[in-house]
Amino acid sequence: MAEQELELLSSKIDAGVKAAIAAAIERHRQLGQSISIMQNGKVVTLTADEIPAFQNQQNSQNKINLIDV
Repeated sequence: MAEQELELLSSKIDAGVKAAIAAAIERHRQLGQSISIMQNGKVVTLTADEIPAFQNQQNSQNKINLIDV
């Protein structure tokens, strides 16, 4: 594969992984389940009420960076 094709494939894989993570986080929120994240170098557990509702990637990153794992 050419370098440009590899970069495009890599971008698509990254987008797919981020979408899957966002869906899993949203499912936990809807089911009332907590999640654990890294925040300021420490593991923090968020209750379902503390998980921001997923609207789109840019809006959720403004609240808490949950997508970039």
